[in-house]
This record gives sequence, C-alpha cells and structure tokens, in this order.
Amino acid sequence: MIEFRNVQKVYGEKTALKDLTLTISEGGIFGFLGHNGAGKSTTIKSLVSIIEPTSGEIYVDGQSLVENRLAIKKKIGYVPDTPDMFLQLTANEYWSLIASAYQLTEAEMNRQLTRLTNLFDIQDQGSNVLEGFSHGMRQKVILIGALLSDPDIWVLDEPMQGLDPQASYDLKELMKEHAAKGKTVIFSTHILDTAQQLCDQLAILKKGELIYNGSVQDLLATAKGESLETIYLQMAGRKAENAVEAEL
Repeated sequence: MIEFRNVQKVYGEKTALKDLTLTISEGGIFGFLGHNGAGKSTTIKSLVSIIEPTSGEIYVDGQSLVENRLAIKKKIGYVPDTPDMFLQLTANEYWSLIASAYQLTEAEMNRQLTRLTNLFDIQDQGSNVLEGFSHGMRQKVILIGALLSDPDIWVLDEPMQGLDPQASYDLKELMKEHAAKGKTVIFSTHILDTAQQLCDQLAILKKGELIYNGSVQDLLATAKGESLETIYLQMAGRKAENAVEAEL
C-alpha cells in the first residue's frame, strides 16, 4: 500500500501540488489523470524520489520514504515521461546499468531480457546506441529496463507514448497480469479510453489539486451512459473552468 499524506510541492511562488492525500492499494491498476501541469508527474516523481516534496509524507508498505528510501526504490520500476536519457549508451549497456543497480545476477538479467526483448520485438537492437533510436524504440528500451528486476510496484508516466499498437497492447496485458498477482501498477495517461479500459482506481488532478479519487465504476455511475472522457472534461476541462468563472 502506498500513502500520500498532505504532500505539497512548491516552486517559488507556484504550488505544483497542493496538500495531496490519497491511498493506493495493492492488487490493482491506479491511474492519474489531468491536463498538462496538473501535478501528475510531480506526484509520480515524488514517489520515485526524483523530487523531494516541500511538505507532507509518503509511505510505502508502512515505511516512510524519507527514512527507507533505498529499500523502497528497490521495490519500484519507473518509466519517466520522456525516454530521452542515457543516449550515449547502447541498449545492452543501459540494461546492464539497471541490472547492476538492482543487483541482479547475470542469469536473472539474461532471462528477463530474453523474455522482454522478444515480447517488445527489440531482440536484435541491443548493440545499437539509444541516440539513434526513434522515440518509440527508446520507450521500449526504458520499459524493459524498468521491468528488468520484476519489481513489485510499477510506476509508469505516460508509458504508451510513442509505442506502436502491438507494443501498447502487450504492455497493457503485462499491467493486467502484474495487478492480478496482487502487485501494484501506477500510471499516468492522457488517453482516457485506456484509463477507462485498465484502471481500477483513479485520481484526477487539476492545477495541483485532487478533484477525484475513487473507482472508475463509481465515477461512471455519476453520469450513466457517458464515457470517462466526457465526465473527465466536465470536471477538469475548459467547460468546467468556464462554469467556475461564470459563478464568480
């Protein structure tokens, strides 16, 4: 279980995340929705220790992230919102770096690489440098690295971005399988059909504030017959902002 307790992140005069409190249970797929700048990546980067919150606390399986950072990081596989990193390395060098960080044996690394590179159809690209890859190919390399250690918690920031339809489908199936094992999948997306298809629970953020936290089914039940896209835009889209301005 993952808990955010009154988490806030402030940059100068801008508050990127405002007093976020929510719980993410094991054994499900949890989605973060929101416009650009809503606070999704700030929340995710706080969980994976890239960003230090200004205030508040994060707990993973009852352990404080601040006090148990290294142990918790070993439980997490993270895909950032851009795959443009370590561009001077070959794919094999990148995967070896990740395997070393997670203290995998060579046999464990090779077993996982065989499975994942075949699944994502990148088995013949290991000796190529990331800088020469397309966005989608880099995304596959980063995804494989994140899943290499078979971590309990997957944290995926816009993971389908740039992937071809087959790779997107395969990743969705992996996410479902991981959650079915009682493990945790957290991801952010702008693709609302994907969120409706995959998520058990949702958090919708708007300008750094949590405006919905609950099940997809409960949210859909608030407007029967409407899609998640329609409901989301009524809550967080331009029409919602115009309605608020009209009341002022």
